[in-house]
Amino acid sequence: MDLGIEGKLALVSGSTQGIGYATAKLLLEEGARVMINGRSAETLERAMGELRRHGTVYGIAADLSTGAGAQRLLDAAREIGAVDILVNNVGYFEVKPFTEISDADWNSMFELNFMSGVRLSRALLPPMLERNWGRIVFIASEQSAKPNRDMLHYAMTKTAQVSLARGLAELTRKTSVTVNSVLAAPTWSEGVEAFLEKIGPTAGKSVDEMRTAYFEDTGRSSIIQRWATAEEVAAHVVFLCSARASAINGAAQRVDGGIVRSLF
Repeated sequence: MDLGIEGKLALVSGSTQGIGYATAKLLLEEGARVMINGRSAETLERAMGELRRHGTVYGIAADLSTGAGAQRLLDAAREIGAVDILVNNVGYFEVKPFTEISDADWNSMFELNFMSGVRLSRALLPPMLERNWGRIVFIASEQSAKPNRDMLHYAMTKTAQVSLARGLAELTRKTSVTVNSVLAAPTWSEGVEAFLEKIGPTAGKSVDEMRTAYFEDTGRSSIIQRWATAEEVAAHVVFLCSARASAINGAAQRVDGGIVRSLF
């Protein structure tokens, strides 16, 4: 299927690994030109080296946890061209009991996971509306609908993303611009693996044991009973970025492996 995005310029935030990287790769394979972003120049260059085999890629180093960092990314993007596709992917997770989450923890999680998308969308949505074509996708989470009691600050940001995406979609009436969010399943990534390696010794389990044990908790009992791959989530994200998804707007689409036990 031709997704109709050949030659389009896409910006994927936080895209040196995980879902962001997989999304950038698939966009390139569909013929889009892609700007990737990360904080570290070293990891950014490594990701660019791998992605150049698939198409035209640009790398912009910027820390999106601040307004200044977001503006640095936007200024660099403006030099490259008009952005047709924005994937708000950047973010991090943290496991911490509610009573141990400090004000600083809440604020830092909110600034990166949520405000980065606010800042990028605020700058890039109006030109999309003027050109009468564009796609914005927020990478939310199954925790948007089913918060983990030990990750409440993370879940809060993911629910906020869904609300923001729906509100922005209302601004696109009678245009060919769409704004959607994706409720991603627990997804295996470099970050998840590093986290499990860190806590494994305390739990007395290997990474592989913890990877399997995650779904033995009935509160996280998905239908597929495994971690999703970044590529599986990215495939849905890229479809939403495509011309073929023109009738999908203001939606929060689940790619959650059936972990949310709800009909709608």
